[in-house]
Amino acid sequence: MSSTALRPPPNRANRTADATDAPDTPRPRLPALARALLAYVGVRALGLAVLALWAHRQHHGVWPILATQWDAEYYLGIADHGYAHALGGMDGGNNLVFFPLYPVLVKAVAAVTPGTRATTGLCLAVAASLLAAWGVHAVGDRLHGPRAGVLLTVLWAALPVGLVQWMGYTESLFTACAAWTLYALLTDRPLTAACLATLAGLTRPTGIAVAAAVTLTCLLSWRRPRALLAAFLAPLGWCAYVGWVGLRLHRWDGYFAVQRTWRNEVDGGLDTLRQFRSLLLYDPTPELFLLLVTATLLASVALFALSLRDRQPLALLVFTAVTLLIVLTSGGVYFPRARYLLPAFPLLLPIAVRLMRAPARYRHIILSMAVLGSAYWGAYMTLVWTGPP
Repeated sequence: MSSTALRPPPNRANRTADATDAPDTPRPRLPALARALLAYVGVRALGLAVLALWAHRQHHGVWPILATQWDAEYYLGIADHGYAHALGGMDGGNNLVFFPLYPVLVKAVAAVTPGTRATTGLCLAVAASLLAAWGVHAVGDRLHGPRAGVLLTVLWAALPVGLVQWMGYTESLFTACAAWTLYALLTDRPLTAACLATLAGLTRPTGIAVAAAVTLTCLLSWRRPRALLAAFLAPLGWCAYVGWVGLRLHRWDGYFAVQRTWRNEVDGGLDTLRQFRSLLLYDPTPELFLLLVTATLLASVALFALSLRDRQPLALLVFTAVTLLIVLTSGGVYFPRARYLLPAFPLLLPIAVRLMRAPARYRHIILSMAVLGSAYWGAYMTLVWTGPP
């Protein structure tokens, strides 16, 4: 029941009276979406302020951190010069590992707007983060009501690596595609979901998780021609880029060969377990950021178990399960795995639902701790940790 339904009807005799004559008239609340987006911007603005203060004390500029370093440099290079033509050596420098949608957008928008491509890339990431926050809220609202939508949005904003949402990376764009794909499935619009899944598949390697959610969900509705068409269309973006890389390198496993140059290939989770054992049992002075990554991975597995217990819709479970499977079973680079899980926002739904039912005092304490922690970890990740986020 909405809050307006609980208000007593106005006194007919005073209907024409000035509203200022009734000081006890309750103020109308902002719509849930507006509250969610304002809260999102507030959380991320706080993180940006902490980063700026910390960077100033260390005589660092904030702009290069957000717009031009690490993966952002590769995306800008693709927008400027295109993709590599050869595989190269095992140096992790082949830019074919990066999917094309974001750099293509950067190049296209920068061609018709003032400013540098770095400026364009960062603005696109911030704009995509707002679209993603809207989609995250829409999914939470659809499943559990507007309060859950707002809480889910705040939790997504307050992830420890949430600063990446406002960097020249693809996580925000990918989350926007994933969130709206899942919302389209929840509202029974399979063709819309398939089109969005195609875009997700052109954005990040884990776009295959979005495609899997659409394909499996639609195949269960195989008697509907639209659903069958959507099941076929969903993986086309991911398959198109992987196939194009193979043609460019003249080998059928071209994209996976590129991944191996980055020392990143599926090993069934052996490297993940080795990292857990080393960091938690044997390393006497483990790097703090790697402990955060480990805690994020372990918490994500526990949250997926809660998602199963809560009987989330199949589309959400498939998306998070495939994403987790990719992240946990990949060998090679370990430090960015918390970032890789940033788009898997349905994992936060069990927390949002339980916070919605908790007393307001505890809810405020937990959210405050999450927001402040996110602000700290964002600055730590970019100014203390010496590797990419």
